[in-house]
Amino acid sequence: MQQNFFTTMRSLKIIDGCKGTQVFAINPSGPPAGGGGGSSVGEKLLNHLQDHLRVNSIRSKSNRSYQMPVQAPVVIESVLPYGLPITDLLEPQIEPCLKFVDFVETLADLYRRIEDCPQFEKSGVYLEQCAIFRGLSDPKLFRRSLRCARQHAVDVHTKIVLAAWLRFERREDELIGTSAMDCCGRNLECPKATMVSGYDPESVYDSCLCSRTPRQEFRDDISMEDEECSTSDEDWDMSFCIGNDEIRCVRYKIASLSRPFRTMLYGGFIESRREKVNFSQNGISVEAMRAAEEFSRTKMLDSFDPRLVLELLSFANRFCCEELKSACDSYLASMVSDIEDAVMLIEYGLEEAAYLLVAACLQVLLRELPCSMQNPNVMRIFCSAEARERLAMVGHASFVLYYFLSQIGMEEDMKSNTTVMLLERLVESATESWQKQLAFHQLGVVMLEREEYKDAQNWFKAAVEAGHIYSLVGVARTKFKRGHKYSAYKLMNSLISDYTPVGWMYQERSLYCSGKEKMMDLNTATELDPTLSYPYKYRAILLVEENKLAAAITEINRIIGFKVSPDCLELRAWISIALEDYDGALRDVRALLTLDPSYMMFYGQLHGDNLVETLQPLVQQWSQADCWMQLYDRWSSVDDIGSLAVVHHMLANDPGKSLLRFRQSLLLLRLNSQKAAMRSLRLARNYSTSEHEKLVYEGWILYDTGHREEALAKAEESISIQRSFEAFFLKAYALADSSLNPESSAYVIQLLEEALRCPSDGLRKGQALNNLGSVYVDCEKLDLAADCYMNALNIKHTRAHQGLARVYHLKNQRKAAYDEMTKLIEKARNNASAYEKRSEYCDRDMAKSDLSMATQLDPMRTYPYRYRAAVLMDDHKEAEAIAELSRAIAFKPDLQLLHLRAAFHDSMGNHLHTQRDCEAALCLDPNHTDTLELCDKARERVNEQQT
Repeated sequence: MQQNFFTTMRSLKIIDGCKGTQVFAINPSGPPAGGGGGSSVGEKLLNHLQDHLRVNSIRSKSNRSYQMPVQAPVVIESVLPYGLPITDLLEPQIEPCLKFVDFVETLADLYRRIEDCPQFEKSGVYLEQCAIFRGLSDPKLFRRSLRCARQHAVDVHTKIVLAAWLRFERREDELIGTSAMDCCGRNLECPKATMVSGYDPESVYDSCLCSRTPRQEFRDDISMEDEECSTSDEDWDMSFCIGNDEIRCVRYKIASLSRPFRTMLYGGFIESRREKVNFSQNGISVEAMRAAEEFSRTKMLDSFDPRLVLELLSFANRFCCEELKSACDSYLASMVSDIEDAVMLIEYGLEEAAYLLVAACLQVLLRELPCSMQNPNVMRIFCSAEARERLAMVGHASFVLYYFLSQIGMEEDMKSNTTVMLLERLVESATESWQKQLAFHQLGVVMLEREEYKDAQNWFKAAVEAGHIYSLVGVARTKFKRGHKYSAYKLMNSLISDYTPVGWMYQERSLYCSGKEKMMDLNTATELDPTLSYPYKYRAILLVEENKLAAAITEINRIIGFKVSPDCLELRAWISIALEDYDGALRDVRALLTLDPSYMMFYGQLHGDNLVETLQPLVQQWSQADCWMQLYDRWSSVDDIGSLAVVHHMLANDPGKSLLRFRQSLLLLRLNSQKAAMRSLRLARNYSTSEHEKLVYEGWILYDTGHREEALAKAEESISIQRSFEAFFLKAYALADSSLNPESSAYVIQLLEEALRCPSDGLRKGQALNNLGSVYVDCEKLDLAADCYMNALNIKHTRAHQGLARVYHLKNQRKAAYDEMTKLIEKARNNASAYEKRSEYCDRDMAKSDLSMATQLDPMRTYPYRYRAAVLMDDHKEAEAIAELSRAIAFKPDLQLLHLRAAFHDSMGNHLHTQRDCEAALCLDPNHTDTLELCDKARERVNEQQT
């Protein structure tokens, strides 16, 4: 059994992630204010700022036991103008997403509904999956669900919204030289393919036909018979008179335009017996009537001016000419190309109920986001209740539209009136239970941020009534803000009693108690969910208040070691300044500015760049050459935060260096900060001075957002312009991201060898040698692999120790493998993965010790939990094995963990739980073969037991 479980564990991949909130705490001169319902944070801040004007006298009278060093009072005052952080002003942010008490059951239920729902309804269920995955740390899950929602979309409206959302996820609006209507080459996001209604999920990943314009396609559909009808030999048999002008027509052609015309010209009306019909009082111009007559014969509008077609659209609506209206709608939709067109034409479209025209206008406005959100003329189209009703009349007001808009609004400015109005429209659009839960909860979060506590409480209560238990946190918080601390405590107490406790419940309850009880809740929260940053920050700030600054640094380091966020880096920098460790403080400030360039320090009062300027004179000055040496040292010691700081320093001197921006993105990806990494990649692309370099960075952007084939095409195009290390490396990396057979492995080896022949620096060549060694190992060419790893180590690519250890292990040199990993542990600053890997090369007791250390350093790593659970299972301690996995699943629902727990349940004969865990795992990865097989087996046995 043990062998099977370990085989399963090693065949699975590891997923990690991170997210965080900002520290909002400053140090007042007097004792901390008590109670949660007293003066507002704004009033406290005002008092702090007024106190700062009297800083010299305050310092002499401070009640803090910490004394500033006598030798540098001016320096300390300049870098800590707002004092030290305090616990009173620290509180965790309520997450603006769906969270669940039993997340595994939620995932399993969602998977079943995706499998069972009719094909035309799949898009909506995938959208629900998007909303659920939004709260997870891995953005790839959200984007995959978004692609699936677009893939299964049926109507044009849903297609344009989801395609625009996919584009927004790559933030292509930030790429210089691109247009909102540029196409990525696939039907999935093609602005023309989205304008075609219908369900065709198999074609969305096909190449699109952007070279053909809608008008060309329209012309292609016209039959030869219609073209023959456009000759000048028509048998004119009637006229329409408008003023003094006479428009000759073919009666049966005009009658064919609509039933009203047919009734008028062939029914019992007097016009049916006249050759001339007076049309002067019908509000149509002579030119428009001539155009209508021509359309009645040719079925074409190409030769007409758009303004004339607009008049024809109105004419078609007035006389129910559906074919003419459809043609006008399509023609005008093809004319929309920019925001100015869209803002103008959407009014016509709404007035005339032109579905495609409105869709085309919406598409431009949505693909221009977030820039278009700053345009008041654009927001007027969406924000008011009347605006939504107008869109609904044309079939273009939907939950997915306002979900997309409101998410951008919250990202841009959570407190703005625009965000509130968009969320109110989201509430109006919500029909299903999950939609109401999300809309109510998010509106509650925004109202809480705006300090409108009564409204926030009402929205949170509405979310709870709709079934969102997590919104009880919002109800408790608003009660607390309104001075009802005990009521908030009782509410969270009841929540913990009624449900299986999770970390965020204890975290929230800790806000409403004090002393030992508070610390017990915070410690329990960390035990249940070590990814919550608030407990670490609170404990660290409490240590600061007790003048235990070194211990405070140690505490905050516990979470920074595996989850890097701006707020935690800010807190560490804050404490480092108090310790006069200006090098450490500057490192952390530079790193957090890489994560969030607009970050405001000290309760939003000081921009991070200003603090960098203040700290810079207090540390040793580096030249650009010194920076490169520092970067090599930090890179080789696996110090990602230190490396980020050095790159930030180098970019301050040379902001247009695309190579440095690219290095920055690699470091950010290693820290699981994908959003910041994508921003750095976009800047690298924008600052590129050559086309071949630009193509490489575009390729990485595509690859990192799930577009592997497009990334390969960019790499090949770059190579065709100029052979370069990065182009070959990108192509090899993208090709290796699949199951390699001997032929494809040989090709990847060839590409990496070509990359190594091209000029590059040691940092990148070390990575290429490391990757080449991995491919050689997979091909069982161990000596060649060892050579690659040794060469990588010679240029300080420290991670190559791990590859070399693997080679030794495969050569049955287990002691050498263990020693090699020990070298990595000694050299690497971030070494949780090294402890984890070393555990494979030692006996069980030593392995358990290494894995315990790995969990202590990084509780997000799943292999240690799986190993310990497998050992327990092998010792016939089934309940303890299940508990070990459940402990990790509670804060990190992970494919490997769920699959292994399902296998344990299966071995115990608990087929219902096996099915649940398999379905939850398949919700995360629907194509995982082993889980699919296990799920089918469990379902069969459940059905047998039920019959």
